[in-house]
Amino acid sequence: MQWLSNVRLPSATPCSHGRGRSWRVGIDAEGRIARVNATAAGSTSRGEDWGGDWLSPAGVDLQINGGLGLAFPELTPADLPRLLELLELLRRDGVEAISPTLVTCAVAPLRQALTVLAQARRQHRPERCRLLGAHLEGPFLAHDRRGAHPAQHLCTPSLAALEERIGGFEGGPEADIALMTLAPELPGSAEVIAELRRLQVVVSLGHSAAGEAQADAAFDTGVSMLTHVFNAMPDMHRRAPGPVAAALRRGDVALGLIADGVHVAPTMAVLVQRLAPEQVVIVSDALAPYGLAEGRHRWDERELIVQDGSCRLADGTLAGVTLPLLEGVVRLARWSGRPERAIAAATVLPRRVLGERRPVEQLLLGSRLADGLRWHAGRDGLTWCRADRQPL
Repeated sequence: MQWLSNVRLPSATPCSHGRGRSWRVGIDAEGRIARVNATAAGSTSRGEDWGGDWLSPAGVDLQINGGLGLAFPELTPADLPRLLELLELLRRDGVEAISPTLVTCAVAPLRQALTVLAQARRQHRPERCRLLGAHLEGPFLAHDRRGAHPAQHLCTPSLAALEERIGGFEGGPEADIALMTLAPELPGSAEVIAELRRLQVVVSLGHSAAGEAQADAAFDTGVSMLTHVFNAMPDMHRRAPGPVAAALRRGDVALGLIADGVHVAPTMAVLVQRLAPEQVVIVSDALAPYGLAEGRHRWDERELIVQDGSCRLADGTLAGVTLPLLEGVVRLARWSGRPERAIAAATVLPRRVLGERRPVEQLLLGSRLADGLRWHAGRDGLTWCRADRQPL
């Protein structure tokens, strides 16, 4: 057994107790994590000294719209080779699994994309990022909060409209559809939410004009997440708290955060994580130009302008990013000074959204060390590498 000592694990707990706890990790002859034992303060352990670096699982991205020029809602069978190439890139970027996000589009392209994603899921290899069920962002969205979603494909929530789009596809984290974003204040949404929960699909509030009371009612019926918190929804106000405040007060609703510093100002990102460290889940919201050079790119019939990692439409509407998921971790750690929380927000907490309840030490057991991530806090900020390598 090979041992790693002086290892820290990411944690999102609000208390400071155990924040600096050290762990000893045993690696078996096959390179798998066989032991994760807490060590007493001040004790010394034999083995490779990690010097307080963090060990985590790889990232899980619950909102990513494409990459290498591919937009997931536009997938065709001919795109399968490039999709598999994108999954290899994502794994190199430290991401273990994604919920490929399909923004509002017509019915036929949506169903075709789900079919292509199912084909790619069956071709999973260890060198590729894993495809979870898709994240359907739309079409049951508030018109005035649609952002970059095309208005012509928005739809009033109904069981018939839902069946037209997803009938024949399975729900659940490892099936065809894992998550759906909708505006719960729209007429007909209650029946759609109930059906999605019956199908084991996570429901998220997003692109919504819901106030506090409407958000509370949605949470009571099974909505368990906010999509890109603060964006495309009412802001918090002292007399109109809105859905963000309702989620914070409730304490059990995940808050998807695009941690680029543009979608949400760094100060607001830090404040919301301080208020709800176990609720903040970092998402990339990366679009098709992810992995490509900046400049002008096509997005459906429109043009995307990519500059400094941000994607905007020609009219200036903010549409997404091209930054990797783990860049969000690095930035949030720099703003907050709490790397252990930032790491957890992209590696541990997304798994909880999909139903995983094991603590991080149990999540690591049985996994290959080479599949995990090693995080080092140095003079230049937080950096990461594969856990079987030395940080630069």
